[in-house]
Amino acid sequence: MSAATRPASPGAKALVAIAAILTILVVAAPLAYIFARAFGQGWQVYASNILDPMTLHAIWLTSIVALIVVPLNVAFGIAAAWAVAKHRFPGRGILVTMIEIPFSISPIIAGICYLLLYGRQGLLGPWLQANELQVMFALPGIVLVTMFVTAPFVAREVLPLMQAQGTEQEQAAVTLGASGWQVFRRVTLPNIKWALLYGAVLCTARAVGEFGGVSVVSGNIRGQTNTLPLHVELLFNDLNAVGAFAAASVLTLIALVALVVKSLLEARRAQ
Repeated sequence: MSAATRPASPGAKALVAIAAILTILVVAAPLAYIFARAFGQGWQVYASNILDPMTLHAIWLTSIVALIVVPLNVAFGIAAAWAVAKHRFPGRGILVTMIEIPFSISPIIAGICYLLLYGRQGLLGPWLQANELQVMFALPGIVLVTMFVTAPFVAREVLPLMQAQGTEQEQAAVTLGASGWQVFRRVTLPNIKWALLYGAVLCTARAVGEFGGVSVVSGNIRGQTNTLPLHVELLFNDLNAVGAFAAASVLTLIALVALVVKSLLEARRAQ
C-alpha cells in the first residue's frame, strides 16, 4: 500500500483535529464575529457607518497611501534584488542586511525615528519649517513610515528567484545585442513576474493594515491623517462599536482578497 493510500494513523488524525480546532478558534471565529457585529443592526446601519464622511476619508487616505507605497516598493524591490543577484560589489552583504531591517524593528520604533528626524523638534525640523514643508502629521510622514515597514516584501520574494536563475540568459541577450531595458523587459521580468506580483500583494496587504508606525507619525487627526486602522481605534474609543466593526470589516475584506490572490499566485508559481 502506497503512502498516498495508507490510512492515517490515530496520531495523524489527532494532529489534524487539533489544527482544525485551532484554525476555527483563532482565525475563523474572530473573522465571523467581525462581520456578525458589523451587520448586527442591519444593512442600513452598516451602510450608514461605512458612508460616514470620516470613515470614507479614512478609506480614501488608506487607498492613497497604498497606491503610492506599493509601486515605489516594487521599484525598490526589483532594483535591490537585481543589484544583489546580478552583481558583485563591496557592501553587497550590508545591502541584504539593510533590506531585512524593517522585519527586525518594531514599526513604532520606526515611527519614533522618523519623528525625531522630521518632526518640529527633530534634526531636520527647523529646515523643514523654514521651507514650509510638513512631513510629520501629514501624508508624507504616513507614506515614509509605511514604505519603511513594507520595503522588504517585494525584494524578499524576487531576490531568491533571481539568484536561482543566474545571469546566463541575460548575458546571452546582451551578446545578441539587446539593450539593458530590453534584457530586463524580455528576459528578467517574465522570469520573476509571479514572484513580483506575489510580493506586491503582500506589500499591499501590509500597507493597508499598518497601525503602529502610522499612529506615531500621523498624529491621528480625525478626518485628516487617520488611516482606516487608526479610524477603527477612534471609533472604539468613541464607544461606537458597530461603526468600528463596520470599518474593521473593510480591512478584513481587503485581507481576504489579498489572501485569495496570494493563493492563486502560489498555485500559478507551483505549475
